[in-house]
Amino acid sequence: QVQLVESGGGLVQTGGSLRLSCIVSGRPLSNYQAAWFRQAPGKEREFVATVLWSGKGIRYADSVKDRFTISRDNAKNTVYLEMNSLKPEDTAIYYCAARSGLEFATSSGAYNYWGQGTQVTVSS
Repeated sequence: QVQLVESGGGLVQTGGSLRLSCIVSGRPLSNYQAAWFRQAPGKEREFVATVLWSGKGIRYADSVKDRFTISRDNAKNTVYLEMNSLKPEDTAIYYCAARSGLEFATSSGAYNYWGQGTQVTVSS
């Protein structure tokens, strides 16, 4: 069984930065594609970023491109999301997710494993 635990969320002012971490246990992270999703109050869960098992294939949602950076350290079984130039509309619960597969997937339904989420709040 694969377990994911996020950390690093918090309260930050507009323009600030945060770094989220997701530690994967139970199976080697290198077996999985990893991604970050987020869900704001009253909204559906949306794709943020994904990285293939090798770390060389990455995709971002248009809303976070050039501000967020996803990365992974397979040796540490950890996925990161570096968030810069944060905006109030980035406020949400951020979830780490993982799936088996070699191709990109940006739909939440494609992911088998999920963390419990970490709250990010950006004040104006």
